[in-house]
Amino acid sequence: MANTIAGQRIRSDGRPLDRLRKVRITRYYLKHAEGSVLIELGDTRVVCAVSVEEKVPAFLKNTGKSWVTAEYAMLPRATETRNTREFIVRTHGRNFEIQRLIGRSLRSISDLNGFGERTLWVDCDVIQADGGTRTAAITGAYVALVDAFHTMRERGIIREIPIRDSVAAVSVGRIGDDFLLDMTYEEDVLAEVDMNFVMAGSGNFVEIQGTAEESSFTKQEMDEMTALASKGVRELARIQRRTLHWSP
Repeated sequence: MANTIAGQRIRSDGRPLDRLRKVRITRYYLKHAEGSVLIELGDTRVVCAVSVEEKVPAFLKNTGKSWVTAEYAMLPRATETRNTREFIVRTHGRNFEIQRLIGRSLRSISDLNGFGERTLWVDCDVIQADGGTRTAAITGAYVALVDAFHTMRERGIIREIPIRDSVAAVSVGRIGDDFLLDMTYEEDVLAEVDMNFVMAGSGNFVEIQGTAEESSFTKQEMDEMTALASKGVRELARIQRRTLHWSP
């Protein structure tokens, strides 16, 4: 997976430990969605599409409030071996946990009083996986969401873009004494500590998910991983701004 030269870990794709994989975001990827992108994070590829629905969940009915929610799925051959297709009616498991994370992340930077009693559905479908699918989905979904709001404004549905800040996500892991930004699948398998950071463009935290797989980690190590994640999210935010030619 990696060699070392003069004590420094060399990643299999040649990246330094603190560098993101190559990121490419293609806007308007689907014809019919109000907003859509293909995000490529190394060999991980996720299609994010946003649809506008003229109603809200029952708990928001007649409140004037809006809603943003997400669904996440992985195609059966997104991975090296075929996965069983997970049907939407299932309300548990990894996919359900990830789609709730995506929804929370997007709501955290959206003005839910800003687009009427409407729901924006964000569908994130992994077509190829090599680690970081949830972080790629969040990063790409933000761009698709902004494009959907621009479409709504062009159609006269809203006057302003109801976005307060950007949001992006990145993984950080520890392998031995090394901290790695934006892990591939083979790195994630070896990681003794696996963290996912969701952060706003302002630098504020939206959510942190962390697991010690083989050994616990110290406060100092947590601070190092946080600093590395912040560096990665700042770069992702720059890519988002450059892709959109717009910022909140």
